[in-house]
Parts: sequence; structure tokens; C-alpha cells
Amino acid sequence: MIHARGLTRVFKVKKESVTAVRGIDLDVAAGQLVAFLGPNGAGKSTTLRMLTTLLPPTSGTAMVAGHDVAKSPAAVRARIGYVGQRNSAGENFLVRDELITQGRCYDLGARQAALRADELLELLDLQPLARRKPGTLSGGQRRRLDIALGLIHRPDLLFLDEPSTGLDPKSRAEIWEHILRLRETYGTTLFLTTHYLEEADNMAERVVIIDNGLIIADGTAGQLKNDLAGDHITITTSTEEQARRAAELAGTTAEGTTVRFRVPNAAAALPDYLRTLDGSGIKVTTAETARPTLDDVFLALTGRSLTDDDIPT
Repeated sequence: MIHARGLTRVFKVKKESVTAVRGIDLDVAAGQLVAFLGPNGAGKSTTLRMLTTLLPPTSGTAMVAGHDVAKSPAAVRARIGYVGQRNSAGENFLVRDELITQGRCYDLGARQAALRADELLELLDLQPLARRKPGTLSGGQRRRLDIALGLIHRPDLLFLDEPSTGLDPKSRAEIWEHILRLRETYGTTLFLTTHYLEEADNMAERVVIIDNGLIIADGTAGQLKNDLAGDHITITTSTEEQARRAAELAGTTAEGTTVRFRVPNAAAALPDYLRTLDGSGIKVTTAETARPTLDDVFLALTGRSLTDDDIPT
């Protein structure tokens, strides 16, 4: 569905060249659910805009849904759906009419557009809202309508840019329920960005991380965490002196009475470590293990958090 090679984008800012995307290679197979992650200013949105034909590449090539984004942008748009961060529907027309109008824009006949609108209204639990205006809907209801608008022409590939941002936890869970149902029902390829790392961790079968315009990690969430981060072990001791000695045995440094370090398999390593501490006369008051997060992966690769907001966009 996506085949990009050497994709680059350079902007002119006050007569200076700023390279936002630095020659990325990317392949996405049909039917995959891919989460595209990166901090602000990493090149995530620029890449998405190039793949959806909203921004021409400076160099490199990208085939999306079988068509070249630079040479055949109209053909790409006919086969993809795009749900941006802003609401797509107008304020003054009824929900069902908005969907029918969108279908007509994609050359669906009047009857076909109406049938497709009704199908999506049912699939996304919007049927009770069909006669309401978008401006009267809640945030979660509007996002479901945005997704319906992006699917009206049955695209092979759907781009979702921050689909759940700004929603309460209940609405976020409902949006994801509908996204996964769409994939199951239609087999649609889904390519999404999100700032909620637990969404990418739990929902996506593949995670691609971009930083400074380059892809720095690509794999399943489990693979990335196992290969790049490692499990966490955290212990506390009764005194700072004992924590210092415990840290030396783990090859790390203590923070007060707390010792933290990473290992490939915490469940297997912790019992041996505790036995070593006990044999050295070090009294452990608490011990915890934790699986790494995708933010730990990014921290291991770059030395900073994936959720840092101080990087210019």
C-alpha cells in the first residue's frame, strides 16, 4: 500500500533551507495497522502530508495505493481516505446529508451514495444522529463522523492523524473500537499518528518511529521494547549506603535509597539479584519490575522523551 524510497522534503524559511524529512524508506503491506510516532518537529506530519499528496516531495519517490504521489496525485486520492486533526464536516447540514455529499464528490451515484452513507452510519453507531447537525455533536461523535467521511468511497488505505486527541478516555476507547471494527469488516490498511503511546502499544501491529526526519525504529511494539529498552527493576533499601552498594552490584548508581536499572528479562533476573543482595547483607524494603514503554524505546535511542513538547514544529 505504501512504498517510499528516499523521500525528502526541504522548506525555505527566511531564505534558509530546513530539511524536515531526510530521505526515508518505508513499506506498508495491505491490511496492516501501522502507528507512525515521533515528537513534535520530527517530520511525522510532513511525511503524512507527502503520502496523502497534500505536499509534494522535494526528492525521492512514493507509491501509495499503487500510484505515484507526484505523478498521479488524483489517482492516489481516489484510493485513500484521510482523517485530519480538524473536523471535516460542516456545521449547517445534517449528518447523513454530509455523508451523501461527500460520496457524490467521489462520483458515487445518488442512490449509491445514500446506501453507503446508511451503511457507515450503522457501522459507526451514528444512525441515531443522522438527522442532527455536526455542530451539535460531542467530540467523540464528530470524530466518528470524520472517519465515516474518510471511508465513504471505500478506500483501500485510511490515514488517521491523531484520531483520538482531545477526547475523554471513554470516547477514545469507543473510537478505537470502531477503528478496529472497520479493519475487521473491510480489511482496510490503517496508517495513523498518535501522541497516546499506549494506543500504539496496544492496538498497532507495527510501530514506526521517526526523529529528526529519519526513521530510527521499525517493528512490533514488543520487538522494539525487547531489543532497545529492556525491563525495569526498581528496589529500595533501608539506607542510602545500602542503596549505593546495591547499585554497584547492578552496575548502576543509586538515587537516595532507590536503585533502578534495566535488564532483558526482569522476572528471571530479580530473584538472583535479591539473593545476591541478601548474601551481601543488604536489606531490601521493596522490589518492583515493569515492562518498558515505547517512550523508553525512544529514550534509549535518542536520550529524550517521545512526548517532549519543546522541539519546534
